[in-house]
Amino acid sequence: MDWSKQSKEARTWFESLRDRICAEFEAIEREAGSDAAFDYIAWDRETHEGEGDESDGGGGVRGVMKGKVFEKVGVNVSTVSGKFSEKFAEQVNGASPENPDFTATGISLVAHMANPHVPAVHMNTRFLTTQSAWFGGGADLNPPIEYAEDTEAFHARLRAACSAHNPTYYERFKKWADDYFFIPHRGVARGVGGIFYDHLECDDTVTFDRHFAFTKDVGEAFLDAFPAIVRKRMGMEWSDEEKAAQKEWRGRYVEFNLVYDRGTLFGLKTGGNIDAILMSLPPEVTWG
Repeated sequence: MDWSKQSKEARTWFESLRDRICAEFEAIEREAGSDAAFDYIAWDRETHEGEGDESDGGGGVRGVMKGKVFEKVGVNVSTVSGKFSEKFAEQVNGASPENPDFTATGISLVAHMANPHVPAVHMNTRFLTTQSAWFGGGADLNPPIEYAEDTEAFHARLRAACSAHNPTYYERFKKWADDYFFIPHRGVARGVGGIFYDHLECDDTVTFDRHFAFTKDVGEAFLDAFPAIVRKRMGMEWSDEEKAAQKEWRGRYVEFNLVYDRGTLFGLKTGGNIDAILMSLPPEVTWG
């Protein structure tokens, strides 16, 4: 099946979600007395040997803001296509050395906050096609200082989004997040979890519409839940010791993203923009 129409539809949605998220984050900065705004930088994907000189590998837009509340937040939208390397094709759903073609469109967000009482957060949703087509994504909360009510509010909103589509989704995808966002060499979780899902297969337009509707609701749940937590915590005072603990906690985040994260690997293996791929790294970090 030719998924180009569906890929364009997904891309349009991801771009609209990006615009609304960035507007909301800028509004929070205004409430804090800051005029910080996103800088947007367009980039083109680097094509690889064997893809042809005329290959259009696509690209994306990297948006970054550094402000009073958001010490560093990146919101990226990309739409790329091409051929996987022979070795990497063997690791991707629906791809093979004989059929290495792919397209991918998605949004990816990571926010590192100035106040250690405000949790960092990650969210991404995506649509990929190889010989298969599927949705994936999720969101997870990463507080240096955990507040149980914030964790519950975040999970409750994701639970509601999942339950509207399938009664099994939340428990399945929460466990997937718990298992995935874990740092084996440290023996600790990266944060307090959320949901993570992948390979929601699209066999036809009916299943595409169903999984796309769920993916959109994940984006809406994030936009509803996270800004509310930020506004609740961003005015709290913090100590030097709490800031130091935040920076050390960020080191764990860096270790996960550079060692284990599949999205980082996918970007590096497909000629993505290096700054966009590594926008998840915090501006200041320490290791004890």
